Amino acid sequence: MLNLRRSVVGAALVLLVSGVASAQTPTPTEIAALRVDADAGNADSQGLLVYYYSIGQGVPQDDAQAASWYRQAAEQGYAAAQYNLGLMYELGQSVPQDDAQAVTWYRQAAEQGYAPAQHNLGFMYANGRGLPQDYAEAASWSRKAADQGRAFAQYNLGAMYVLGQGLPQDYVEAHKWRNLAASRASAENQTRYAETRDALAEKMTPAQIAEAQTLAREWQAAFDARQE
Repeated sequence: MLNLRRSVVGAALVLLVSGVASAQTPTPTEIAALRVDADAGNADSQGLLVYYYSIGQGVPQDDAQAASWYRQAAEQGYAAAQYNLGLMYELGQSVPQDDAQAVTWYRQAAEQGYAPAQHNLGFMYANGRGLPQDYAEAASWSRKAADQGRAFAQYNLGAMYVLGQGLPQDYVEAHKWRNLAASRASAENQTRYAETRDALAEKMTPAQIAEAQTLAREWQAAFDARQE
């Protein structure tokens, strides 16, 4: 079994709106107004209620309430909420642990192009959690997330190329993806990713390393151009 890593975003998970909350605690009147809007299907209001219930700001901290608002937003088709609900099911956080449910919600978000969900769906396929193990599907979903610049997914895709699971073994491609992952990872993972890239390089010829580095630079240039 591949030792792949999934994307986890901590206890508060990912909020539905950016810059969701100010330092000012909402008043009971403001919370009531948010509830009215949230009940009417406003995803921003639902996201704010998730945030407030998750941290206990303006309301008692209540993970079950947070999960309930996530579900309402997820059922409306909001990818971030679908991902978060899947993560809650995978971790058993505020809902019963259920890998099959996690896969259901990850897939809905992944099919909308949401990179964290694509990565986690790949993780579930690779490890046979909530569905039959399928390395080809794991590689396919990991690549979708990797192509969006997700460092975890890039690292995992590199691991698949090293082992030849889900796609042909290819050290050049493996080095390329591990190099990209190391360049994009957070500080806590950057060193480890670089070490695995360098360990792989010891099994490669100078020509292979040079080719992998060229491919990584070309990928990065194309990615940067897409962001403009």
